[in-house]
This record gives sequence, structure tokens and C-alpha cells, in this order.
Amino acid sequence: MIIGLTGGIGSGKSTVARAFETLGAAWVDADDVAREVVLPGEPALLAIKNRFGDQVMLQEGTLNRAALREIIFKNPEHRQWLESVTHPRIRERLLQHLERLKAQGAPYVLLVSPLLFESGQSALVNRAVVVDVPQALQLSRTLQRDGVSESQVHAILAAQLTREQRLAKADDVIDNSGDHASMMEQVAQLDERYRQQLNY
Repeated sequence: MIIGLTGGIGSGKSTVARAFETLGAAWVDADDVAREVVLPGEPALLAIKNRFGDQVMLQEGTLNRAALREIIFKNPEHRQWLESVTHPRIRERLLQHLERLKAQGAPYVLLVSPLLFESGQSALVNRAVVVDVPQALQLSRTLQRDGVSESQVHAILAAQLTREQRLAKADDVIDNSGDHASMMEQVAQLDERYRQQLNY
């Protein structure tokens, strides 16, 4: 069984994924895979360089993610182009990771993705869990953690589904606005439910 785990920026997706991992689940992070597909030598990186030039490259030949982020969040057309280049490659690589993890015998595998619904990755999962926090908390957590400006955070939020849209698509919801113990309790309940479903 593959469980999609999503939530807006700063919602705590990775923390929740690690909580599931302590209970025996395996997980793959779509953000990590997105970084893989733009490593030096990858076709997607060459396409990005051809479109945007050296301004999106660092001296050592790797992608300047901050420069690219600045470009794509100012221009929806650029963002759509980038997604058309990277999303099919990310999907293909995700499928490889998911198959490998399933073969290793975990009871179920999590696909952690900030754009689970927006990118069509939800088609790869049996259930979708949304990690939910109020937008004010998303903003404060992201500003503390990522070294981005408030306007960049708002641009990222604008590229994601709204909280209401995400919740409407969820099969399960984890409220991550409380303390760690509260989150762990919700994870344990879902873990138990998923294991029961596997036995039917």
C-alpha cells in the first residue's frame, strides 16, 4: 500500500514522515527526487540551463535553486514550463523508489510530496494524508527554517492548493498545530488503521 503524505510549506511533512518511520513505514520524499533529476548530467538540468542561461547555474555546474525559484515564482509561464520538464522525470524516478521500498518489505510506503495533488502524484497512492496547520503557523515556521523572504513564502503558498482545497481531497488529516505528542498519537492511530487494512 502506498500512502501519499502532503501539506503546505512549513506544515511538518518530514517530521510526520519520520514519525511513521519509527513505526516501521518506509518513505520517499518527492523534494529529494526533484533535486535528483536536476543534478549535473541530468537532461532536465541541461534544459533548464538552455532556457534560463548561466544565471541559474552555480560555478561548480550545479543548479542555483534560489535564482531559479526567484524566476519561476515571478512568472507562472516559466513555472509551468519547468513543471512540464521536471514532473514526468520526477514521477518516473518516484515509481522506481516506491517499487524498491515495497520490495524491501515495509508494511506500507509513504510518498511525501508538497504537490501531491497539484502534480498528479496522487494517482500513485492508495490514500492521501494531509498534514494540516493554520497558514500563520506555516509562515512563521518557514521563515524561521528556510531563509526565504515573506514574499517568497507567499508566492510558494500561491502555487499550492489552498488549505481548504487540500483538506477536501484528503482521505485522512493530521493536525500538526499542537505538540509532538499529539502528532505522534495521530500517526499511531493511522498506522494501526493502515495495518488493519493490509490484513483484509
